[in-house]
Amino acid sequence: MSAAVIRSIEAGDDAAVAAVIREVMPSFGACGPGFALGDPEVDHMSVAYAQPRSAFYVVEEAGRIIGGAGIAPLAGGDADTCELRKMYYLPEARGRGLGERMLRLCLERARGFGYRRCYLETLTGMDAAMRLYQRLGFRQLPDPMGNTGHYSCDRQYLLDL
Repeated sequence: MSAAVIRSIEAGDDAAVAAVIREVMPSFGACGPGFALGDPEVDHMSVAYAQPRSAFYVVEEAGRIIGGAGIAPLAGGDADTCELRKMYYLPEARGRGLGERMLRLCLERARGFGYRRCYLETLTGMDAAMRLYQRLGFRQLPDPMGNTGHYSCDRQYLLDL
């Protein structure tokens, strides 16, 4: 197996990233209204994350996209808070430390953009992801922040950067 590389998304990656999201989310029951699967940006991630104070990264291995994650301003939030978005990995990418590498890169970029907090939404069943978030200092919130439209996500976390 070749080494996985984390790099910035490119326009040619959009279809592959959308395919990862469309495969992973339903496997965790995250389909239907109120989940990110229905977000218009799913098919155009490189454009959506080319916006100011936003970034999206992919994990590529042997020429294939196997995961990704990004940060962007929290919709309906204050200027100091970003959101970790669309952090999904195919099964073959899990358990290899790629999620932690990606999350640390996203948090470093968020700090560089001047954010002071990072918010995220997830759901019951994404246990490995929640353990990672907690290990890196995210604390669970009792209620959602902002206006993401992801009302079906039942877990919210925040990290002071």
